[in-house]
Amino acid sequence: MRIGIPSETKTLEGRVALIPAAAADLVRRGHEVFIQSGAGSKSGYSDADYSLLGVNVVPDAAALYEKGELIVKVKEPIEGDLKLLKKHHLLFCYLHLAAEPALTKSLLDIGLTGIAFESVDENGVLPLLLPMSVIAGRIATQIGTTLLHQPNGGKGKLLGGMASTPRGKVVVLGAGAAGGNAAALAASAGANVVVFDKRQDRLAEMMAMGPNVTALYAYESSVAEEVRNADIVVGAVLIPSAKAPRVVTEAMVKTMEKGSVLVDISIDQGGCFETSKPTTWKAPTYDVHGVTHFCVTNMPGAVPQTSSTAISAAILPYVQRLAAGNEWRDHAALAGGINIEGGKVVHPALQGMA
Repeated sequence: MRIGIPSETKTLEGRVALIPAAAADLVRRGHEVFIQSGAGSKSGYSDADYSLLGVNVVPDAAALYEKGELIVKVKEPIEGDLKLLKKHHLLFCYLHLAAEPALTKSLLDIGLTGIAFESVDENGVLPLLLPMSVIAGRIATQIGTTLLHQPNGGKGKLLGGMASTPRGKVVVLGAGAAGGNAAALAASAGANVVVFDKRQDRLAEMMAMGPNVTALYAYESSVAEEVRNADIVVGAVLIPSAKAPRVVTEAMVKTMEKGSVLVDISIDQGGCFETSKPTTWKAPTYDVHGVTHFCVTNMPGAVPQTSSTAISAAILPYVQRLAAGNEWRDHAALAGGINIEGGKVVHPALQGMA
C-alpha cells in the first residue's frame, strides 16, 4: 500500500505521525511510504533520516496526498488538508469530531473513510489516546504552575509552598491517564491536590499517591466547593469519542480568586468548563472573571520529540494492519474506530451530527 505522512498544519504543531524507524518498518514489509519534506524537522528528524531508510520524500502536501492511499497524520485535517483529501483516502489520525461539526460535514462531503485514534478501543482501553493523555496531563500541571507566576497574570504563588507559607491547591477533574498524571506531578511538587472521579478504583489509585492527595466522588456540590479556593483547576474529563460534559460552570469560575488558572485538557472534545474555548500555542490564554484559561487543543505538540516517539510506537501496529489489506475490518478495535465512511457518520457516539 502507498502510505502518506503529511506535515502537520495546526498552529505550532511539531509532531510527526511516524518517526523514521517506524516508517522503515513499513518499507521492509513491502509498502511504499511517502513523507512530505520537512514533516519530521520539529521532532528532530531530517528528510535525509527518512530517505536513507527507503522512505520517499515529496516536496509538498499536494504531492503527498496524490501519492498516498492511507494517510497517517497526528491532528485532524484543517482547511489546507481538506482541499487535498479525496474519497479514496483512508484517513488515520486524531479526529475529535464530537466538537467539530463543520469538520465532520467537510469530511462527509469528501466521502472518505476516517478512523480516529481516540476511538480505537481495546477492551475498554484507548491505546492510541493514552500516550498523548499522559503527556497532556504533565503539561497541564507545568503550564498551570507557570501561569500562577505574577508576570504571567497569576496570583504570584509558588505551587508547592515552603516553610512559613501555605501550599498551593490543585483540583483535577478526572482520574484517567491525563488527570492522573496532572495530579501526580502536582503532588510531587508539594501541592495539596484534590482529584474528582466517579470510579472507586481510580479514586483509590489517586489516594495512594501520598498524604497530600485527596480523592473525592464528583458530586456537583463538592466540585463547586473545591474549585472555589483552588489555585489551579485541571479539566481531564473524557467520554470516549463523545463531547465532554461541562463540569465547571461559569458561576463556579466567578467564585475563584483572581489570578487562578484553569487548564482544560478536555478541550479537544469541546471542553469541560463552561467558559472554555479553543486556543492555540500562538495565543494560548485568555481571561474570564479574572481567571486565566489555558485551552490549547494540541498540548502535546509543544514537546514533539517526546510526543512523536510515543505516538509512533502506539500507532505502528495498527498502521501495519491497515496497510495489509481489507482484513483490518475484521479487527474489532479498528473497525470500531471508524467515525465516518461513505458520506455517513457511523460511530455511535457521533450519531445525530449529520
